[in-house]
Amino acid sequence: MRRARKTKIVATVGPASSSPAQMKALFEAGADVFRINMSHTSPELLADLHIRLRALEQEEQRPIGILVDLQGPKIRLGTLPGGTVKLEQGQRIRLVREASSSDPNVLPIPHGEVFAALKQKHGLLIDDGKIRLRTFSAKADSAEAIVEVGGEVKDKKGVNLPDTLLAVSAMTEKDRKDLDAALRLGVDWIALSFVQRPDDIAELKKEVRGRAGVLAKIEKPKALERLAEIIELSDAIMVARGDLGVELPIETVPGHQKAITRAARKAGKPVVVATQMLESMIQSPTPTRAEVSDVATAVFDGADAVMLSAETAAGQFTVEAVAMMDRIAQSVERDPLYQSFVDAQRPAPEDTTPDAIMSAVHQVTHTIHARCIVSWTGSGSTGLRAARERPEAPIIALTASQDTARRLSIAWGLHCVLTEDAHDLDDVVERAAQIAYQEGFAKAGERIVVTAGVPLGTPGATNLLRVAFVGGK
Repeated sequence: MRRARKTKIVATVGPASSSPAQMKALFEAGADVFRINMSHTSPELLADLHIRLRALEQEEQRPIGILVDLQGPKIRLGTLPGGTVKLEQGQRIRLVREASSSDPNVLPIPHGEVFAALKQKHGLLIDDGKIRLRTFSAKADSAEAIVEVGGEVKDKKGVNLPDTLLAVSAMTEKDRKDLDAALRLGVDWIALSFVQRPDDIAELKKEVRGRAGVLAKIEKPKALERLAEIIELSDAIMVARGDLGVELPIETVPGHQKAITRAARKAGKPVVVATQMLESMIQSPTPTRAEVSDVATAVFDGADAVMLSAETAAGQFTVEAVAMMDRIAQSVERDPLYQSFVDAQRPAPEDTTPDAIMSAVHQVTHTIHARCIVSWTGSGSTGLRAARERPEAPIIALTASQDTARRLSIAWGLHCVLTEDAHDLDDVVERAAQIAYQEGFAKAGERIVVTAGVPLGTPGATNLLRVAFVGGK
């Protein structure tokens, strides 16, 4: 199966999409990577979903990526008197390190790490920002705050702290158990929620030890302050606009989305744009025009992938949502302005041989109107370098590693094909031409551009560019 677009689609698996038939329908509609949200998934269910997805991969004979999204630490209120309290704008209240409160003027937050880091003039956002507080004094186990935006507050609602750098690991005990289960199964990507600092990524990578790609979800303002370092340590990035839109002024999120997308592409790391992309399709068979524009903007910006969450996990129109996202991406990529937009954001090559080769590939492909680019890649780095250029021609990534093929399924424009390693330079070119023909990317007599590394099999050693004619065998 060959996709008619280069932007990839990530679909979240949930109650509405977890059967083998439903997964197959989502894949055929356009899903390239399946996300499993561990906030709603047990290790036992994860194992079942993994079996179903690998069976689908075998049936379709196409690499399918599996992304496991760790829940991360959740800060929540304790128990309130009567289960609910009403807060008025301008009201002064007390925050305490307790599990419950019997006083409507006292909000319990049973998390010592909050009070250890909370300072004067820090903001607290309750229930996705519906209630907003600002501290005017802070102590070891309590704080005084004023209500800036009031309303009804219920038990156990989530608390966001946009100004506070919490001295806690981004992984909870539950996350560590879920991570262990996911790595034992052999999933392709691990997403880390609520990243605040580069150390959070370093901690996860130490545990993963290369067994999966590590994806950093950018959803905290503190992460933006050290974005370059986080991108450098990560294997991929997600613009998680849900919490980002809660903790930042919502009108600033589109600008941050563009900045994150551009920074990740410059670093050659896949970037996924996520959250509420086709939200209305949870209950409607068609999206709003604003949602279509939102997805289109991410595609015009050159995002590697766009993601569906509740739309496919719990929606009434799961297949329609994937098919709509597929049509939007195809339409944008056919737009006469699309290539000029992605070219304008094309990063300058670094002063390395692989970067110089890939920059030349981009130019040669355009000049001779080559039908496709064929990149031999072992670790995946050559494929990612080819994708970073966002060329007009499609890219075939040839690899002998099934793990690499699955992991690259999230990257822009890569059509991954499993094949044994090339035996010599003649085989590099001949097999590239043969597969380009077999996969329907080029016809007999048409030209393709081939990249590889010599000596063969050396990771990251891209130093060969060849133009070849397809023979039609």
